[in-house]
Amino acid sequence: MKVIFMGTPDFSVGTLEALVEAGHEVVLAVTQPDKPKGRGKEMQFTPVKEAALKHDIPVFQPKKVRDEDCMEELRKYNADIMVVIAFGQILPQEILDMTPYGCVNVHASLLPKYRGAAPIQWSIIDGEKVTGVTTMQMDAGLDTGDMLLKTEVKIEKDETGGSLHDKLAEAGAKLCVETLKALEEKTVIPVKQGETTTAYAKMLDKKLGNIDWNIDAVSIERLIRGLNPWPSAYTMWNGKVMKIWAAEVVEESTKEEPGTIVKVEKEAFTVQTGDLQLKILELQIPGKKRMDAGAFLRGYQIKEMTKLGD
Repeated sequence: MKVIFMGTPDFSVGTLEALVEAGHEVVLAVTQPDKPKGRGKEMQFTPVKEAALKHDIPVFQPKKVRDEDCMEELRKYNADIMVVIAFGQILPQEILDMTPYGCVNVHASLLPKYRGAAPIQWSIIDGEKVTGVTTMQMDAGLDTGDMLLKTEVKIEKDETGGSLHDKLAEAGAKLCVETLKALEEKTVIPVKQGETTTAYAKMLDKKLGNIDWNIDAVSIERLIRGLNPWPSAYTMWNGKVMKIWAAEVVEESTKEEPGTIVKVEKEAFTVQTGDLQLKILELQIPGKKRMDAGAFLRGYQIKEMTKLGD
């Protein structure tokens, strides 16, 4: 098929590569404009742009896909289908209807669960045991189109937002290739989405990572994993931001206030939460790299009954 590919971050790259490998003619890669990054404010290409240039695929970076000149540019390519994965702009109906096979989206959840911008992280934060990828025929709503194919991915006990991102990116790439084959062969029957049983997977922000020690240890541990590597869970210690990268639930409790360090050992320290305790295993303080709690405790004094989060 002649494909216009629309995507921006790392999550999209595997699918672009898989389409090329499967023999599809990717005639154009549409991605967000370059952004300045770092202290030097040098313009940085999006991951999709970098991948497209490696394959000599033309790149188009419209500020607004709704503009008429953008529509005209897309029409020039006479594509059979558009594949959209984490592109970053809402597509108007005119684009959705532009190609014979319409627009197929690769979404990182088992729809209708976790519609929205951050399904990967929210599935961990909410304690799901299984997630996956869905391909769907896009419509004007947000992740509400008819479902085409699905594939499940197990969420492991130590799964992080980063590890699950990579698994789902790989699963999504394979599923997209299968979906295009099924559409060409007319072997796929679109299925309407029912009502979702989960909250909208809203975009992540840094405030979400501020640990509320009044909630239970199980929920905090899931938050830590879900927000690893970005935006990360954190608490305040000695007036500094302490990022928490790994922890484990301890099935014990004291009468101390939530946020109180109740035990300091050689390789870890334990914090009382609203229910049960949390043993801190890996952390980071400003100006330092990530380190295990043992390394931190060898360099810094931390006392029992210290209160975190103040």
